[in-house]
Amino acid sequence: MEVNKETESKIAQLQMLEQNIQNFLMQKQTFQTQLIEVDNALEELDKTTGNTYKIVGGIMIATDKETLNMELQGRKEVLGLRIKNIEKQENQLKEKASNLQSEVLKQIKNKEDN
Repeated sequence: MEVNKETESKIAQLQMLEQNIQNFLMQKQTFQTQLIEVDNALEELDKTTGNTYKIVGGIMIATDKETLNMELQGRKEVLGLRIKNIEKQENQLKEKASNLQSEVLKQIKNKEDN
């Protein structure tokens, strides 16, 4: 079966959208992993009664527990916002891909019927 140039173009767009969705999924997974690490660090920080340290580059630096807690909370907030933003973009791409897929299928069906 042959498809026209417009349909071929839409199929190419659909493939690009699917690649972009996969990229967003990978980014989201990375941020979710970082969020879990921050949550674990905050949990351990709550249990800590002695000195607290943070790793900067390749060294460990003594730091105030409250300051470290604020830094981790800020990082957690930023990661949460990034995840929400990626999910929003991902949903927009999925909707666009779904619409494009419907158009392509309709065009192919019409071509078969003729």
